[in-house]
Amino acid sequence: MFALNFNNTAMHIFYGKVALIAYLKTIKTTNSTIGFVPTMGALHQGHLALMQRSIKENDDTVVSIFVNPTQFNNPEDLEKYPRTLEEDVKKMRNLSDKIILYAPTVDDIYEGHTISQSFDFDGLENQMEGKFRPGHFNGVGTIVKRLFEIVTPTNAYFGEKDFQQLQIVKKMVEKTQLPVNVIGCPIFREDNQLAMSSRNERLTPEERKEAAIIYKTLTEAKEIFKNASPEETIKFVENSFKDNERFDLEYFVIADESTLLPIDHKSKDKNYRAFIAVFVNSIRLIDTISLN
Repeated sequence: MFALNFNNTAMHIFYGKVALIAYLKTIKTTNSTIGFVPTMGALHQGHLALMQRSIKENDDTVVSIFVNPTQFNNPEDLEKYPRTLEEDVKKMRNLSDKIILYAPTVDDIYEGHTISQSFDFDGLENQMEGKFRPGHFNGVGTIVKRLFEIVTPTNAYFGEKDFQQLQIVKKMVEKTQLPVNVIGCPIFREDNQLAMSSRNERLTPEERKEAAIIYKTLTEAKEIFKNASPEETIKFVENSFKDNERFDLEYFVIADESTLLPIDHKSKDKNYRAFIAVFVNSIRLIDTISLN
């Protein structure tokens, strides 16, 4: 364990699971609760909001910062993913000096075997992100399961920007019977409504400004969907990006919220959600919006 000090305020930081587990045993009581916010660092206001909620709702809060190699199918994306631990610690310290940080090495997590487990998520893994990023959700399931086993949280907090990931984590917890309550939290957005993401740091100021088109298109699609078919709504979105030289639409999908299966018609008793992935140069941005 290390105690880093910023402005005379100490913060518990662990780089190894053995020390973290030992420390958590000293603070746990029969009735106490642990909140957990897993992140890959490059923290933004969305992450901090998850931490604030955890602090409010639990006796102790653990945050992990770990860029997980097994969920990247693109080596370049893994290499370029922002790593800003010192700045992240400052942001957390400014939020609360009671946060417990776990910032492990790859070897501490994978113990020399950096490979994913194989999971069956009842088909949730085959849509959208899973279709375009083979093996991604096996990597997500592997790291989240491992972190849950190490931290043993009562409640775990995830942002709804990665809605498919949220559903995957819930399914993993259900199937492995881990005693964790998985809580989805609203998307935090920048002033231009771009969904906050660590990848936004890689955008130029001009790209960041123009990326407002993503959420603007989603909200317009939501209005169109009220009176149009899924096919007509999808065509509208595809045409919105067709002649845009800066942005390359990877996918736009309208799916059933519970199954994540794409739909071809609407039913009154279903909840629907739109999912989008867009490339800005080599930087991949995702977003989602409820259509109900």
